[in-house]
Amino acid sequence: MAPNTGFTLWLTGMSGTGKSTTAAYIAARLRQVGRNVEVLDEGELQNDLWAGIGDTKDERNMVVRRLGFVAGLLARNGTAVLVPCVSPYKSSREEVRRSVGKYVEVYVDCPTEKLIERDTTGKYKKALNGEIPNFIGITEPYEPPTSPEVTIYSDTESVEDGGTKIFQALLDLGLMTTDELKIITGKKMKANPLPAKKARRDEEEAPARVAAVKAAKAPKADKGSKGAKARPATRAARVGKPAPAAKKKAAKGKGR
Repeated sequence: MAPNTGFTLWLTGMSGTGKSTTAAYIAARLRQVGRNVEVLDEGELQNDLWAGIGDTKDERNMVVRRLGFVAGLLARNGTAVLVPCVSPYKSSREEVRRSVGKYVEVYVDCPTEKLIERDTTGKYKKALNGEIPNFIGITEPYEPPTSPEVTIYSDTESVEDGGTKIFQALLDLGLMTTDELKIITGKKMKANPLPAKKARRDEEEAPARVAAVKAAKAPKADKGSKGAKARPATRAARVGKPAPAAKKKAAKGKGR
């Protein structure tokens, strides 16, 4: 695809995993090759896009939809849009995937214990003490993606390592060129089939395959039994009604 192709790079993960840091790293390198880039950071846009909105599940999903809407507008006009956002619920992330088109999901993962250990804001400690209600990962669940295009383990991988994974995925999806990535990384990168795409396709096709297997195993109706009447359940019921021939014979005997 042409260098001006827009797309949405959605970075999801719990608070403090490094989503914003990774987004800033990718954005700087995309600008290096002349890409139009916008970063829609959940934390930075809060006062402008959803001031006063709470943190219930419905409200969090509304925030994700708003970010997705803006990202879609920018992406379809040739902008590479990076969205670092906790976005804890799978349903709203999948809704954005369907609506924006060229969507690349990056799951920035890190064990909760590590996040608590390196937390400089004190939010995790306050959440553990009950001072912050509805805190994702502590009092509210985070739903990890099942088949993201990229997974970064920020407790063991550097920002550069995570960036390389993202650039490889963008190349695999045809959203960046080998020439662009040679400028960014200094290496000649080769496009490969993206495993996550196959996994997602397999997941989507699974219900149809299961239905086909069940249909094949279902017992078929016996052609010989079509239209046959059920036999009486007891012997008395079977012998209680004499056959027509027997009736005629009995009547003939009486006439004698």
